[in-house]
Amino acid sequence: MRVLVVQMVLLSASANCLWAQDACDPGAAASIRALEKQWTVGQSRNDSRALDLIFDNALVYVEYGRLVTKGEYLARIKSVSQEVDQITLEPMTVRTFGTSAIVVGTYVEKQRDREKRRIQRWKFVDTWVYKKNGWVLVAAAAAPVSNE
Repeated sequence: MRVLVVQMVLLSASANCLWAQDACDPGAAASIRALEKQWTVGQSRNDSRALDLIFDNALVYVEYGRLVTKGEYLARIKSVSQEVDQITLEPMTVRTFGTSAIVVGTYVEKQRDREKRRIQRWKFVDTWVYKKNGWVLVAAAAAPVSNE
């Protein structure tokens, strides 16, 4: 009986360790952080081709309170004049759950607004899924943070 209890405790402990590793896989987190960085570089350069590789075809993005598809987002990036000088990611939290990951963080955009520079901070939540060719962004939302 004691052996059975010890085995159950060990099994429970190892299951908890496996779950903890899955929820915070450092290799996946590093890959996703790199992709988040590629996204900011692609957007600041209006590089819709680079973004196309990162975004899943079924991407749903909430932009300024409106749902936007991948095609709509890429068309806007491609057609607008470059207004963003720089996008800087701040520390973010990446939580993995098997083949899915949630990223929560902030970034700062430095923009030209006619003749003056404008700085805007944003909060974001991104959802990534690991598919056969790697991690792709399937859902994202960002909201401006008040400068007060």
